[in-house]
Amino acid sequence: MKRIISMFTLAACLCLAYGQDNPTKGDLYQGLTRPLTFNRMIAPYALEVTFYKTVHIIFPSAIRYVDLGSIDLLAAKADGLENVLRVKAATKNFRNEGNLSVVTEDGSYYTFNVKYVDEPVKLSVEMADFLSTGAEGRPNNDQEVLFEDLGSESPQHVALVVKTIHKNNRRDIKDISSKRFGVQYILKGIYVSNDLLYFHTELKNSTNIPFQVDYTSFRIVDKKMAKRTAMQERVLEPVRVYNQTTIVGGKASERMVFVFPKFTLPEGKQLVVEVMEKDGGRHQKFTLGNGTLVKAKIINNLKMN
Repeated sequence: MKRIISMFTLAACLCLAYGQDNPTKGDLYQGLTRPLTFNRMIAPYALEVTFYKTVHIIFPSAIRYVDLGSIDLLAAKADGLENVLRVKAATKNFRNEGNLSVVTEDGSYYTFNVKYVDEPVKLSVEMADFLSTGAEGRPNNDQEVLFEDLGSESPQHVALVVKTIHKNNRRDIKDISSKRFGVQYILKGIYVSNDLLYFHTELKNSTNIPFQVDYTSFRIVDKKMAKRTAMQERVLEPVRVYNQTTIVGGKASERMVFVFPKFTLPEGKQLVVEVMEKDGGRHQKFTLGNGTLVKAKIINNLKMN
């Protein structure tokens, strides 16, 4: 028994001595983990804030996520604006540097180190989009995140696709539109990339009275309805809208690109696309069937085939 106790005592002493000679570094795997090197680091931007003034950061895309690393900071989206963030100090003369992280709708990730100064030099900051390159030829914010509503699709790829469709401005569908009271609503094309469908539309106003858009709806409805039978419809919500328009001026036109998870139409159903005028009656509506939908053009390498 004494021999066993002596063995335990010796082992404890050896462990204590090893611990003193080799202090822990928080590595539970005793050197088998790989250290984070600087080439894995997302370099933060330097941001100055104060208690008496507000700093505004303008992002190239809508803000989806904001995290503050300190109780000394306040941040919120500007009222009515999706891509402008207001930042200021919550306490006067805080000493410790804080941090701020932002994720935008195009999948870009931004990080800031924030310190207090009495008079910030930059009160309004405009961030570059993910297509802009930094000093070393790499995007300033090339760290990309994924969003649940886009599934496995890259947000940056989606942003490039909608910009390509809008820039090319092709009319691949020539027989689907609505025209009344001097306003015309046109379906210019349907495109597919991986698991997403892209609808390119144009709203033309040939009158002198501006057309104020109340809302645009995409609905799957029955082609024919029996009498006294309630309409069965399914409303589709876009996961992205590019160049979302609220008003079309007189003698003007606007184009938008709506993005949806891919779908087809069941037997006996049709897709109804409708744009409603706010405080007016110049509503527009057109319909399309499965035959048009399944002819969506493929987008490969940002080229429409």
